[in-house]
Amino acid sequence: MSRLADPQFSFADLELRHQGVHLDPSLQAILGFLDDHAALVEQVRQDLVRGLKNPNTGRTGITPSQTLRSLILMRIKNWDYRELRERISDGYTLRIFTDFDTHRVPQHDAFNRAFNRLTPATLQAVNGAVIQVAVHLGLEDGKRLRVDTTVVETDVHYPTDATLLWDTVRSVTRLVEQLHHRLPGGVPGFTHRTRSARRRMLELERMTAQQRHTQQKPKYRELLRITGQVLESARHILQKTAQLKGIDVRDGLVIEHLRRQITAYCDLGDRVREQTRRRVLEGEQVPAEEKVYSVFEPHTDLIKRGKVRTPVEFGHKVFLAESAQGLITDYQVLEGNPADTTQVQGSLERHQQRFHCAPELYTCDRGFYSAANEEDCQKAGVKQVCIPQRGGHKSADRESFERSPAFKKGQRFRAGIEGRISVLFRGRGMKRCRAEGPQRFAVLVGAAVLANNLLRIAELLRSRKPAQRKKAA
Repeated sequence: MSRLADPQFSFADLELRHQGVHLDPSLQAILGFLDDHAALVEQVRQDLVRGLKNPNTGRTGITPSQTLRSLILMRIKNWDYRELRERISDGYTLRIFTDFDTHRVPQHDAFNRAFNRLTPATLQAVNGAVIQVAVHLGLEDGKRLRVDTTVVETDVHYPTDATLLWDTVRSVTRLVEQLHHRLPGGVPGFTHRTRSARRRMLELERMTAQQRHTQQKPKYRELLRITGQVLESARHILQKTAQLKGIDVRDGLVIEHLRRQITAYCDLGDRVREQTRRRVLEGEQVPAEEKVYSVFEPHTDLIKRGKVRTPVEFGHKVFLAESAQGLITDYQVLEGNPADTTQVQGSLERHQQRFHCAPELYTCDRGFYSAANEEDCQKAGVKQVCIPQRGGHKSADRESFERSPAFKKGQRFRAGIEGRISVLFRGRGMKRCRAEGPQRFAVLVGAAVLANNLLRIAELLRSRKPAQRKKAA
């Protein structure tokens, strides 16, 4: 049997179904939707078999259907891996939903490994297919569109130069210690400097604003010197352990993985030392795109959106486009901190590719405003463009237009996307991504969007009135 084949339906499963065990109505509607459109699972199957020499052999693993349904359930309920496994194992209704039925539920790390094989492109494709099905079922027409951007945080602490240097020292030291225990003869010649680095980091963090003017530069020079010594010593060890003999295959793979990690952290440490030297010692204004904000999540961007409560955020800006039915028809994880004005034309093009027509109403906040964007919307065929003017003097015609009932109605419709973002943050776990790496970050966003869309489709299917039969002549 294939390692990814669907499990066999047993007599116990059949008997429990006859006992009247039913799912929650929303989950039941989602389950029926997934059963009716099994093609959604094929994208997941391609990710699970990617890189396998022979997918039809080996121990039985989590099937594509189980992977997709478990991921949807995890985001709907906003559970972690352990709670996901415990809830599925304890409740037969969730076993039905995730397609495990009476079969053994794997450990939580098996779900983690399966989800890690999914790619952002797969989640984009599945979400696109779900929207197309919603259009085919008559649940969505794409006539009204509201867009906005938000920030999804990465799992990092507030970065300062001192804490970044300290993170570099302790991370490299920890990995060298692991390498020391793996090698038969250890790694002689490495001096531990974590205590001295931590002491200077704490001294810098506890300084007052007045003390920083006179005392921080000497302390930073000491911390930079300690960090440089640790990085130099780690690289010297990497040279010594470049060619090793008498090590079995398993230990060799682990050692090589540790060597790659040490090399990566040393390269990041060099960047941190350089930006600290330029900013603190030389007083240079380092551009945001050249900075490292975390040695653990180096892909993190610094986002400034002019918010009073959160003037600075660390993560990635995410673009969202929502329809009148609450379906997120388009989402994009953006690089850096691009202006909102650059997203209008691209969103219109993607909307036309998906719905084969321009929306009748396109609305967003004033951050998206530009004369060129309004002109692009009109050229694309948008009948009503509701984007408030940002700054500058408003002409009498503009004042009259923004006071019109149609414009105000469009702006009231726009406010609904704020509530959708709140639901994604609080209910679908999109506020902060605790997964590591940019790819898993994008998968989290795509999974949260998928869970939202499936819940909305389930609600629309449940609330839709059945078609009335015509009376016989």
